[in-house]
Amino acid sequence: MANRDSFDRSSSELVSNLTNVNGSALKEGNALQASNERLNEYHPLVSPDDLSPAVDGVLKSDIAINTLLSRLKQSVASAREFAAFLKKRSTLEEEHAQGLKKLCRSSHEAARRPENRQGSYAQHYNEVIQIHDRMADNGVQFALWLHQMHEDLHDHAANVERGRKHWKQTGLSAEKRVQDAESMMEKAKVKYDSLAEDYDRARTGDKQSSRVFGLKGPKSAAQHEEDLHRKVQAADSDYSTRVQTAQSQRQELLSSLRPQAIKAMQDLINECDAGLTMQLQKFASYNEKLLLANGLCVSPLKGQSDGQSHPSLRDVVYQIDNGRDLHDYLSSFASKVEPKSTDIRYERHPALTPSQQTPTSNNIRMPPTQNFQPSFSSGTQGEIPLGLIPAGPPVPPSQSLMQIPGATTSPPATSGISEGSYGDFPQQQSFSTMGAGIQSQLPSAQVSSSNVYPQASAPAGAFSSDSLSTELPPLKPVFGVSLDDLLKRDGSAIPLVVCQCLQAVDLFGLEVEGIYRLSGSAAHVTKLRTMFDNDPAQVDFRNPEHFFHDVNSVAGLLKQFFRDLPDPLLSHDHYHGFIEAARIDDDITRRDSLHATINSLPDPNYATLRALTLHLNRVQENSGVNRMNSNNLAICFGPTLMGSSAGPDIADAGWQVRVIDTILQNTYQIFDDD
Repeated sequence: MANRDSFDRSSSELVSNLTNVNGSALKEGNALQASNERLNEYHPLVSPDDLSPAVDGVLKSDIAINTLLSRLKQSVASAREFAAFLKKRSTLEEEHAQGLKKLCRSSHEAARRPENRQGSYAQHYNEVIQIHDRMADNGVQFALWLHQMHEDLHDHAANVERGRKHWKQTGLSAEKRVQDAESMMEKAKVKYDSLAEDYDRARTGDKQSSRVFGLKGPKSAAQHEEDLHRKVQAADSDYSTRVQTAQSQRQELLSSLRPQAIKAMQDLINECDAGLTMQLQKFASYNEKLLLANGLCVSPLKGQSDGQSHPSLRDVVYQIDNGRDLHDYLSSFASKVEPKSTDIRYERHPALTPSQQTPTSNNIRMPPTQNFQPSFSSGTQGEIPLGLIPAGPPVPPSQSLMQIPGATTSPPATSGISEGSYGDFPQQQSFSTMGAGIQSQLPSAQVSSSNVYPQASAPAGAFSSDSLSTELPPLKPVFGVSLDDLLKRDGSAIPLVVCQCLQAVDLFGLEVEGIYRLSGSAAHVTKLRTMFDNDPAQVDFRNPEHFFHDVNSVAGLLKQFFRDLPDPLLSHDHYHGFIEAARIDDDITRRDSLHATINSLPDPNYATLRALTLHLNRVQENSGVNRMNSNNLAICFGPTLMGSSAGPDIADAGWQVRVIDTILQNTYQIFDDD
């Protein structure tokens, strides 16, 4: 509680500070001025009288304009850089906020589904989602603020850049004019000095003997001196004019143009820097707002007067009552509890008890000696109806008289025969042959009382449901039925058992080492086969419980289905075509030849082969884990898909493997992956 009170006090202080920060600085009308005023509180502007001699010397020198232009360019670049930062941050915040809102919507919908917990958990979990939704709204508002700041700062930097270009052209043009005037002045001075020296030499030299050759003929010294004098006067006049022009332009530059440009660029620098600083202050303020708003969402202040008080995240989570939720859930099923059922007992269906095997009240009696010679008389011994004695193939020794369905037991007719006499009864003597012998002698025979066969009760479990189910024919056979017949009966080009097995291995067996190479449980394979042969619609291998969590048994079941086909998947009619294609050494030619043969397969064979090949390709793509590459898979499926009958096919085992290996290595060249 002390920590909570401390947090409340710090939150109150943060609200107070945030209010002060957001004062007049965030008003749109005087935003820049207010920012400058706040900035001056911390860093007052330097007046021109307070400038140091070094700064004053720079501003009055010829490099002042270029120096200020470089500084203004830096300010514009910094403003643009921060504007780009604001834009990227705004994008990130908006993506985060929108993603959080999307997550809240999906979580809210998922929490309402019946497969999730209800009760106090669902109620308070929705409140947790609402807290995050409010935080997402804060993030969206923060992103809008940053985007507006980006646009304002970008426009501000663009305006300053236009001013910089204007004063760059104006100031540098004035500097260039002065430099050009001074350059022309220097050239005029050089010309003037050169002509003055020539005139001085001509004036002080020998005027009688010296002759100068001109364009119009030779000139005398006097004529040459006179020409030089005129040129010197013209150069002097030009030089004087150039000096006056340079002086006037420099005076104009120093007195008006340069100070004006310097003042304008200083203002632009201050304006750009102040705008950037204002946006930085707003950025700090909005970050404080976001942090405070999210903090108030997670842990609101106590005693808020706005009437919209929300519980804190901690309080919401601590209100989840797991015990009450479990109690309410179990209580909701009380009306669905069924009354206790009666005792479990076995009831055999009447259809499974043939009438000819139902015994009468008479007892079946047999002699205890090996040399069985039945004698018949009209005594009081029990009669054996002719219909009771089965005729047909001999019953195996394991199926003795006491295991025949419908046989009843009765105590021996005489006390001289003990149960040990059953051990002396010859196992080679079958009940059916004895019955046949009796039928050949008398239509209504009676067994002598001196040779009474002791009866015993049937052993427990002799007529279990498992033994009966294996003896009954399948209701809707799948194994051992041709693909054409399955297509006509079920209407699917790919048998259901193939689809289920491929799906199970794709979901649970791609990373099982030795899949299709290691054998599963034979008992599991037998049970799965019985399930498909009787009620395949009830099988769903997406649930591993349906195949006993034994994916290797599913792989074995798939191979068993292909082995039991009357005509192999690659068909006897196309067998030699596949073998001849496998004998081709060139990989491309062998692939194309196999492709052509595959295209000629019947429709159900082609569709099933395509599904199987695409599946085995997914298996070999995981060979780094399951150790089953294309060659290993070809060894497992070669004889299975092409037939493993005796005869010349045995010598083709290597070519069969090569056929499957080539198909797997060129899966997407032979089949599309739609």
